[in-house]
Formats: sequence, structure tokens, C-alpha cells
Amino acid sequence: MPVSPRPTASEPASALYQQVKDYIARKIQEGEWKPGDRVPSEQELVTLFGISRMTVNRALRELAEQGRVVRVAGVGTFVAEEKAQSPLLTVVNLPDEIRQRGHDYSCDVVTVERIAAPLEVAAALDLRTGESVFHSVCVHRENGLPVQLEDRYVNPRVAPDFLAQHFDETKPGEYLLRTVPYDLVEHVVDAIAATPEQAQLLEMPAAQPCLVLTRRTWTSGTPVTFVRCIHPGNRYRLGGRFHVEGNPAIG
Repeated sequence: MPVSPRPTASEPASALYQQVKDYIARKIQEGEWKPGDRVPSEQELVTLFGISRMTVNRALRELAEQGRVVRVAGVGTFVAEEKAQSPLLTVVNLPDEIRQRGHDYSCDVVTVERIAAPLEVAAALDLRTGESVFHSVCVHRENGLPVQLEDRYVNPRVAPDFLAQHFDETKPGEYLLRTVPYDLVEHVVDAIAATPEQAQLLEMPAAQPCLVLTRRTWTSGTPVTFVRCIHPGNRYRLGGRFHVEGNPAIG
């Protein structure tokens, strides 16, 4: 392993731990260390950089919080698998998306029910508060690990047979994509801390940061579905690429 230049004693601890983070991140970015590879131990990094174990521990802890590495107590630190990414500007079939990456897809259908629409849901679906609405909750898994908690509300006026489905093979989102054509989509992304219930379903620590994609769809002006897709921040990311016509004023 090439020796990194040792920092001077006068450099602040903040600069020292950042050097360790940059060193590890660069090795990962350049492909020298691949997902699953073991990262040098705390003691090896202490020796390499000539700094304190506490400083090295901070660097590894922050890299783990960012999802770049995974720390296994008593075993070591390993390069994390790359985060899955979903497009932000289109509606995709998550099972197909996961399988196209060559990964295993599975889904836990937690709830399928009819409920009285609370105020927020009624407003989103253009219904009266308390009016009947369909509700489903699913946990989508990639290689066995939860990557999305789908909390969906469906307008019975446009999908009257929703509750009659078994959802053993075709999941709620797939069923709606196949049976109810939509012509308008709204996406809003927020960052939240997971509630204890959400964290339990996603098998992650409570209050850990999550990305929430809130989606509404319409067909011929009538709302179809209102869904929150909650993703653990260290396992998933949302992104998109699009063409820009003309000369944008904002760079």
C-alpha cells in the first residue's frame, strides 16, 4: 500500500480526519477498492497517517454514515455496495428496475385496506374528507435489503377493482401502471427522519435520514394515486438526466 504523506503536528484534527476520508473515498472512486473489499483497519490507518485512533475513528464513522463503507463490529470495515438509483423525472416499475441491475427483487405487502380519507389524502385525491379511499403499504427489497417503503392511497373512482387483487405476483404499483393510464405526474422530494414504525419496516435505525418521493398521478384531470416512497438515505438515491433546449439563464 502506498504511503500517504504524513500530516504535520500543527494541522487541526478536523483537517486530519478529512485527509483520511479523502484517501479512502479516492481509492473507492478510482476503483482500486471495490464493493465488498476490506478497508485498512483503524490501527493500519493510524500507522499510515501517524495520527490518533480517535481521529481515524471519526473518519470511518462519517464515511459509514454517508453510505460509503460498512462497519462490522469485530470484523472490520468494508467498501459499501453502490447505492441504487431511480430516475426522478419518470414513473418506473421498481421490480423491473431492480432486476435490470441484475439484482434480486422481493416485496412484502404489509397492508391492503379501505379507509376513510384523512384531510391530506382527501385533498391530494380531490375527495371529501372521510370519503372511502384504498390504502396499501409495501416494503420493496433489493437483494433482501429494504430499499423503499411505499405508502399508497388510491382513488376508488378510477381503480374500483383495486381491493379485489391478491397482489401475490403483481404488486399495487405494477397493477396501477398496467390498468390505469396516467397523463400527468407530480414528484416532490423531501428529506425526513424515519419514524420508529418506518424504521422498523425498513430495518434501519430510528431517526436515520430518509429520502421521500411524494408522487401524485392524474388521468384526464382526475387524481389516480397519492403515494409516498420512503428510501433509506444511505441505501438509495434519486436522480435524472434531461435535455435542455435553448440557452438556459441559470447555470
